[in-house]
Amino acid sequence: MKQYQMLIGGHWTDPVAGEWIDSVEPFSGEVIARIPRGSAADAGAAVDAAHAAFHNPAWSELTATARGALLRKLAGLIERDAAHLADIERSCNGKNITEVAGQARNVAQWFYYYAGLADKIEGAVVPINKPGVFNYVRYEPLGVVAAITPWNSPLALTAWKMAPALACGNTIVIKPSEYTSPPLLELGALALEAGIPPGVVNVVTGYGGEIGAALIENRKVAKVAFTGGDFGGREVAVAAARHFKKVTLELGGKSANIVFDDADFDQAVNGAIAGIFGAAGQTCMAGSRLLVQRGIHDRFVARLVEIASQARIGDPALPETQVGPIATQAQYEKILRYIDIAKEEGATCILGGQPLSGPGYGQGQFISPTIFTGVTNTMRIAREEVFGPILAVIPFGEMDEALAIANDSDFGLAAAVWTQDLHRALYCVDRLEAGTVWVNNYRSTSFTTPFGGYKNSGIGREGGTEAVKEYLQPKSVWITTRPNKANPWVLG
Repeated sequence: MKQYQMLIGGHWTDPVAGEWIDSVEPFSGEVIARIPRGSAADAGAAVDAAHAAFHNPAWSELTATARGALLRKLAGLIERDAAHLADIERSCNGKNITEVAGQARNVAQWFYYYAGLADKIEGAVVPINKPGVFNYVRYEPLGVVAAITPWNSPLALTAWKMAPALACGNTIVIKPSEYTSPPLLELGALALEAGIPPGVVNVVTGYGGEIGAALIENRKVAKVAFTGGDFGGREVAVAAARHFKKVTLELGGKSANIVFDDADFDQAVNGAIAGIFGAAGQTCMAGSRLLVQRGIHDRFVARLVEIASQARIGDPALPETQVGPIATQAQYEKILRYIDIAKEEGATCILGGQPLSGPGYGQGQFISPTIFTGVTNTMRIAREEVFGPILAVIPFGEMDEALAIANDSDFGLAAAVWTQDLHRALYCVDRLEAGTVWVNNYRSTSFTTPFGGYKNSGIGREGGTEAVKEYLQPKSVWITTRPNKANPWVLG
């Protein structure tokens, strides 16, 4: 069992209070590592180190091309160790190894992509409306970025922040979830190995209330990048606003997966299954509201039940496993409460709805894939993010009814449309209030395109060239080329 230290200023450091937190494997319930329980003092030291590194010529005077070269080296190291990183993440959050391995390999691609963008950040010469003046705009890094990441996809969701932040010349303090800190401490070690200057990348671990709050309140932090639930995001936004910090908030979702009667039936069924039961539903973009046109509703639901009931549930370390355990005990209990709430509100559970235990289920932190019918969009199961393998099926008649149901939500992270009618698909794309809309696929993401939400699903975007804008600030420069000597009281 490994006992980790925090990465602060290029050094591996014990927590000031000398306390550690057990990292527990969801499947076995065994303690697999110990992580430092950091405090406000540790968070402050990490910010100080990042602030000093931001102004140190070893980083601040690097050319953008040189920064890109460092990120490419880091990407290569991540590629080299992808299997190792995936196994560590799997042991911490219980995701099945097939999905996590793919994500870990993809993390390297995020760093390659932003390494390439590092020296493509261009300013502009402005054709200003004043004679005798030359004006141009340059883009500069913000400074210290605090990245606060969740437990469901720690490596991927950290890369979404870290890669563009470093490409733009910022420094970073990463605060991972206390449940999934080991993979990000390992990522910090790779940053050192890549030759990224000390203090540019820091990793502090512990509880959010003890470290996260201290990072957000620290005046040397210029930006907070947060992924989590809407409640946590609201707290981050309020705290950051007190010091006018920039924020990127990638928050929760209650995404509508809309299936029309002309859809490719089998493709849509598979998309609905993957949309909610992949990662045991523990993903912000989960298609937790399935809207099915009435003409195919019963047949579609029957096929869903048939396939979902055959899911291979068990040890996430086995490649054949399709549904692993719930990552934390608190989340496990929350999901079970929502199952009870759905039944109390009149929804009909036609599959699952119970915890699983016994041989093959480890410590028993499993919930079977669950499908509810008879759901209305006013029920809590249709309005609140459950973050588990729970599907709410809602029937609809015509297209405008489906759109009204889909948009009647506080969230707007993602949505999907399943149809073979291109005009219908594009009509829906134009009217769905969501940051990502998939047509005839689900849960596709890429480093080349922006991801983020409308409404309570967040602020800002991650991915693509849009993410670069989140980590830069413009500076307008005015240079007099022909001084105005006629009237000293008028300078421009």
